[in-house]
Order: sequence, then C-alpha cells, then structure tokens
Amino acid sequence: MKHIAALFFLTWSAHAWAEDDQESTSYLYPDAPRGEVVDTYHGVEVADPYRWLEAPDAPETRQWVDAQVALTTSHLDSIPRRDVIKERITNLWNYERYSSPSKHGDRYFYWHNNGLQNHSVLFTADSVDGPATQVLDPNGLSDDGTVSVSMTAFSTDGALLAYGTSDGGSDWKTIHIRDVLSGRDLTETLKWVKFSGASWTHDNNGFFYSRYPEPENKLESVNEHQKLYFHQIGTLQEQDKLIYEEPESPKVGFSGTVNDRGDTLFIYGWEGTDDRNTLYTLDLTEPDAEVVKVFPNRDASYEIIGDLVTRDERTRWQRLFGPPLAEPEVRYWIKTNLNAPNGRVVSFDPKHPQPEHWTEVIPESSSVLRGVSMVGDRLIVNHLEDVHSVVKVHELDGTLIREIELPAIGTAYGFGGKNNDTETFYSFTGFTSPPSIHRYNVQTGESQPWKTSKVEFNPDGFEVSQQFYESKDGTRVPMFVMHKKGIELDGSNPTLLYGYGGFNISLTPSFSLSRVVWLEMGGVYAIANLRGGGEYGEEWHKAGTKLQKQNVFDDFISAAEHLIGQGYTQPEKLGIMGGSNGGLLVGACMTQRPELFGAAIPSVGVLDMLRYHKFTIGWAWADDYGTSEESPEMFEYLRAYSPVHNLQNGTVYPDTMIVTADHDDRVVPAHSYKFAAELQQAHAGSNPVLIRIETRAGHGGGTPIKKRIEQVADQYAFLVRALGMETAEELAEESVPVAPEAAK
Repeated sequence: MKHIAALFFLTWSAHAWAEDDQESTSYLYPDAPRGEVVDTYHGVEVADPYRWLEAPDAPETRQWVDAQVALTTSHLDSIPRRDVIKERITNLWNYERYSSPSKHGDRYFYWHNNGLQNHSVLFTADSVDGPATQVLDPNGLSDDGTVSVSMTAFSTDGALLAYGTSDGGSDWKTIHIRDVLSGRDLTETLKWVKFSGASWTHDNNGFFYSRYPEPENKLESVNEHQKLYFHQIGTLQEQDKLIYEEPESPKVGFSGTVNDRGDTLFIYGWEGTDDRNTLYTLDLTEPDAEVVKVFPNRDASYEIIGDLVTRDERTRWQRLFGPPLAEPEVRYWIKTNLNAPNGRVVSFDPKHPQPEHWTEVIPESSSVLRGVSMVGDRLIVNHLEDVHSVVKVHELDGTLIREIELPAIGTAYGFGGKNNDTETFYSFTGFTSPPSIHRYNVQTGESQPWKTSKVEFNPDGFEVSQQFYESKDGTRVPMFVMHKKGIELDGSNPTLLYGYGGFNISLTPSFSLSRVVWLEMGGVYAIANLRGGGEYGEEWHKAGTKLQKQNVFDDFISAAEHLIGQGYTQPEKLGIMGGSNGGLLVGACMTQRPELFGAAIPSVGVLDMLRYHKFTIGWAWADDYGTSEESPEMFEYLRAYSPVHNLQNGTVYPDTMIVTADHDDRVVPAHSYKFAAELQQAHAGSNPVLIRIETRAGHGGGTPIKKRIEQVADQYAFLVRALGMETAEELAEESVPVAPEAAK
C-alpha cells in the first residue's frame, strides 16, 4: 500500500502494546458525514446514513478512501516485523509448482509457475514427461499483473484454446481464442461473459458459452438475463447463435456442456447459489432439434457423469443391465441429491428419466459424495468423511473395485478425463503437505507421483489435530487445530481462528504458505467446520441458512470458547478472520461478542444484510440468506445480525482491520466502506479499527502473487501488534507515523 495525501490529522502518543508503558494510542478517523437516508421495510424505518459510500467512484467516496488508505498505511508501516514477515512469505512462495495435466487430442496441457511469477504459465507437450512448449503467459497481459486468465477451454483436438481474461480481479471476462501451436490469437473477442465456461463442438468449429447483456455499470448493475450462445470460429460476437434463454425468468442462468461423443449438448439451468438445477438436452446431430427438458423443476442437483451408447458394447451392456437391446440405446449416469442429501449415483434411459425408472448405482451413505467422474470404463468416486477425502473406484454398475490409497489424511481432487482414457491425474494436499500431483492408472490401480512441490519448511516441527466441540445448541462441530510441537496450554498463545460456514462449501485440509508463517511465529491456527458448509451434506448446509443462520455464528463463538477453555489462548490473544461469507461471519461475531476477541479481520465481507441483493450477483445469495423484502420475519432476522446495523455506540470493539478491494464486483466494497464508517463512529476504545483497501483488485480471484504477499504481510503485521506478539526490541524500533503534509 502507498501513502496517499488525505484530509485528516493523525495524532499519536505512545503505543498501548508496550507492557511497561501503558499509554494509549489516539486515532483521528477520516470524516464520514452521516446522511439522512431512511428505508422502510414492512413498515419499519431503518436509517442508512452512509448510503453515499455505495457510489465507489464519487469524489467524496474517493476522498474518504484515500484518507483511510493513508491512515491504515501509517499504522502498518510503524510495525517493524511487517518487513520480516513479508520477506519470509516471499521466500516461502518462491517454489516451483504445477497443475494436474489434462489431455486434449494427442496433447497434454498443464500450468507451471517457477516460483514468484504473478500468474502460472500454460504449457503443452506431446507426452506428459516430454519437452513442453509455452501456450499462454498471463504475466504478459499487463505490466502490474492485474490482468489474469480466469477460464480455459480446449478444442477436442487440442489445436485451439478459448481463454477468458479478467481485468483487475473482476468477475467479468473477455474470451479470446488462441491457436495453440503458433501461440497467436484469432481476431474475434467475446465480451460481457460472467459465470461461464466454454464447451467446444467436436468439429472444432466453435463453442457454447453464456453471457449477460452489457450492463450500465460494471460494478453495481444487477446481473440478470444470462443467455446461452454458440460462437462459430471466425465470426463476430454479434453473429453468435442464441441457443437458449428464459426471458420470463431473468435470474436463471445457463451453462452448456458437449458430451464425450459430441452428439448432445447438456444444458444446466441455475438460479442462486445452491446446487439445485434443471437439466435439458439438445441433439447436435439435427440442425432444427429442439431443447428437451429432462429435469425441468430445479428440485435437486442433477449432474451428468457420463453417457454411453450400447453400440459395440453389447457384452458389457449384458453384464451390467441384462440382454442387449435390439437397437443402440443411450444410458445416462448422474450424480444427484434427490431424496439423498449426501448424494448418490443413478443411471437411466433418457427417454424415461423419471425416478421410478432409475437404477441405483452408488447409494447414499453417511459420507458426502463430493464428486464422481467416468474414466476408463470406471466410476471414480470422491467421498468426504469427517472432513477428509476417501476415493474409491467402482464398476459402472456400482461394484466396488478398490479404494485409492492416498499419501495421508488430506484432500484429493482432480480425477478428470474421458471414458476412453486409461489414466487420470489427481492432486493431494494436507495442512503440512504441499500439493503433490499423481498419475493414476484406472485399470491397474497403479498410482505414481508426477510432480511434488518442495517448500523450504520443516513439516515435522508442527502438529495438527482434529477436535470436536459442542455448539450452543449441543451440535457436535469439528475443528482443526495446528501449532508448533510442544506448546504450553497456559492460555498465552496468540491464536487465529478461521471460518466460513456457508454456501455448502467445505473447509478441507489444504496447504497454505501464509499459515506456515503464522505457525513459525509461534501462533496457533484453528479452522472451524461450521454449519452452513458442506462438510456433512445438505442437512448440515441447510442448518446454517436463512432463519437458521445464527447457528453459524454460534458455532464460531463456541469454537473460540473451546480454544480458550482448552488453554490454547485467552480473549486478548485471540484473532478471528474470514473472507466473503466468512467476512460476514467475522463481522457478526465481533458485534455480538466484542469482548471475546482481541482482533478481527473481516475480508471482502457481506456486511449490509438488508441491501446485499441489490448489487451485481448478490441476489443469488438469497438461497443462503433470504432477503429483507421477502417477509417481515426474514427482515427482522437479517436486521438482528447484519453487522452494519448492529454496531453499538460507546462499545469497545477488538482491534479490527477490514479488508476490501475498491472494485470488487462480487461483494461490492460498499459493504466494507459502510461497516468501517459505522465502526469508527461507534467504537469507544483507543485501539485501532481500520480498513485496508486494495486497488486494481476484485474479490480475490486472479490476484497477482505480489499483491497477495503484501496483503498477508499486512494482515499478520496487524495481528502481531493487536495480539501482543511484538518483542521488546521491536517495540524499541517502532517508528512514529506522521500525518501526510497535505493534511496539515
């Protein structure tokens, strides 16, 4: 972050963090005039004094932002350990890493980063271990690394690549088309694409993708009326063929996927963020074919795993399903949670898709079915059991062949490919295990390491445990706790508690460089697997949504109390952190129990629960949150925990650093701006409540490594001071921040 001249005065006395010198630090926060805006919800008036901060580019907002940046920068620059932390993170991050390869035509493709490149580079090779040729280097798309590649789709022969670029972390992307061997782009580009991939036809003449109408304002306009198109190579976007839309349902979005044989387009319809969807098909062999609605009701999730034709497969068909049919027939395999909250696999004839005609292949179990792929005439099934991966291989009729032996307890993902492939690749990671990539033979079960990341740290110096604690209502909740070996449980350990708790997302074991730095500094790191996530299936998810959202906050607060009760830490040594929905989590918990925490970092959070649905894609989150407009009961429930609306004047809040980006077009920065202004006005303590505002960045995706390192260094430096981790030497070295000259 850079110093920016701003209209405020910053006065300092000594620092409150020195045990021998208990003077206080005084902050003069940037002026934020309170407006007169009042909204009425179901007959109840609610003031919104900082509505003006919803205009991100208005002069008064920019002036306020500049002043906040200067204040936060002054605070962070005065912490000596910040530079040490940044140097350690930079050194750790400087390691070689790869993505899992994928095969298209006769070529393999994978991403590679040599260490500190802002973005990984795409390579191709004739064989998985052969010499590679560069296909696409995102680092050359902008001088500062803020243009990233957010989507790739290869033609079936591997000759062409459709790739989407994102500018400044935006969810909006522009699709380009590159000739793989020459490394040159074709002339056409496709704009106003968001929440869409691309799927090529098997003649490689074009691909299906989805786009929105051009918005009036990229950052604020509501995203509605997504349509599915076909783009033919060599033509302008204006000539793209409209494949499907539902103009009477503006919030419904679509994605199209061509099957492995190339004769059918599967069209998924979605609305909101839960996994319920419609499933339609389009016959690609008939020019005038109409869309067939296979599952039109959006009453469950329906995900095509694969579809097979009986032609040339009669022996196998007879073994699986009885006597061969007189004419070639198609059969679908799908993953669904219809009448199975944890998921199951079924197969059926698409001419008779009703559930009474389904054949159950893999029934629902106590573990969560995370993913299924059809590779090499097998089903590779990825389960989640007590928040770690268990992967099994089955015959197409569900018969268990084997369980894949993973390197340790952790998270495995990948297992992509086509049904005629004999091998697949998967990645494995754990809390102290850097990602490793493995090559797996589906027929023999042989697994070999392909690439293993080598990070300069000693995993044997740390220990990880999974603990279970009781939430407020008695629910048993899991939590991972990690720290250096041999720590004393005397309540003195600086501890960072992380959570998310929403949108069916599971926090499984994964490797984090920034977490390693925290552990090396002597900190305890805890990850709570809260309700609202997907760790135990759809019932666990639903238990943390809408009128049960308070369960999520209770789970997090109970996690904090468990850590304190077990002797890991104490309130003044406990920090909490989370992003996006996790930012809401932190904001709600610090307003409900401010005395329980020593520090809070709500990042890119959804913090105004009465108006979140009025911006960009916010309306889609109503599946988890509900909206203030749908009923008086929902309005009152949201208002009762909305962080912006529950800050109380005269309250001492924890040391807080709100984190956002000035052009986040998913969770717009107005959430963080309004929360910061209200918090600085209400806060009665001398401890800091600040906001860190990143520029040329969005919700987090595509952020260049340089910016990510800066952000982690700032967050940990803030926590070092807030949780009393500074040494006497560091305190003696502290610089005294001075207000910018232009402010005097």
